[in-house]
Amino acid sequence: MQENITAEMKGSIHSLRWAVILLVGIFITGIAGFMVLEGYSFIDAVYMTVITISTVGYREVHPLSDVGKIFTVLLIISSFGIFVFAISNLTRYLLDGIFRNAFLVRKIKKKIEKLEKHVILCGYGRNGRQAAHELRDHGREFVILESDPAKLEEMEEEGDFLAIEGDATNEERLIEAGVEKAEALITTLPNDADNLLIVISARQLNPDLKIISRASDEKTEKKLKRAGATNVIMSDRIGGQRMAKLVVQPDVVEFLEKIMLQSASDVNLEEISCAAMCEMFDGKSIRELGIRNKSGANIIGMKKREDYIFNPDPDVLLEKDDKLFVLGSPRQIALMKKILRTGKA
Repeated sequence: MQENITAEMKGSIHSLRWAVILLVGIFITGIAGFMVLEGYSFIDAVYMTVITISTVGYREVHPLSDVGKIFTVLLIISSFGIFVFAISNLTRYLLDGIFRNAFLVRKIKKKIEKLEKHVILCGYGRNGRQAAHELRDHGREFVILESDPAKLEEMEEEGDFLAIEGDATNEERLIEAGVEKAEALITTLPNDADNLLIVISARQLNPDLKIISRASDEKTEKKLKRAGATNVIMSDRIGGQRMAKLVVQPDVVEFLEKIMLQSASDVNLEEISCAAMCEMFDGKSIRELGIRNKSGANIIGMKKREDYIFNPDPDVLLEKDDKLFVLGSPRQIALMKKILRTGKA
């Protein structure tokens, strides 16, 4: 959208600029013509040019010669055409929404410039749409990069998203989306080569960025990881595994989907960092934390350094570098975060 708006705006401004140049040109031509052909003073020439171009119809300062009359006729015809050209372009600029759209572009740009620790979503296809709605449901700030105008129209109908129209493989668009200040980037384009190019560019622009890429080929998966992707998601593989699981363990799949896909208002499975944990819990065990009794949330797993621990033992000691995977309602998890941060319920 922004590229189209910018192109229209530039075209309209270019036309308006030409209209102004022509108006100034015809004005100067009129002054010079009356001074040379009729011997008018500068003030008289300006006056005659104004009343001639504006077609007001006042009498001329001095009677005109035949040459002066012909010049005046040509000046009126020329100025009329230029005025029509200028007015039509001004009307297009104001009434066709270009001025309004230019204001919206600047507004969106300012919002994006203020973002930090946000997510950049490349592509608004089936996967991108799902990712956008999931991010929105969890209250995360994100910017969408999409080159297809039709999908941008769908986006406008589905929600008030911050979006930039452009090719995500272009580094300028990534910079415009704030990649250098972003926390994560998700690329969901159907072409693996495009995803690979985005991963390479994004990793160079932000070495600390978390990059999640879609892939359709197992060979590309390895290339994406070598290029800097933090995680690579193969939709076909996940789909096949899910279908098989629905045959052998249908209730388990539906239970997990209930947690993952319907978590916004019912139940959350959330990752909580211990980095902001208060000092009184550092080096203490999960049992001493007493989080289940105090908040109602359950610690079902944790990441300690590079190891994942499922259903951790109550005697496992907590450290600042740990991450907890907690299951509970939004209220229970919010209470747990508060206890972990302050030591008080």
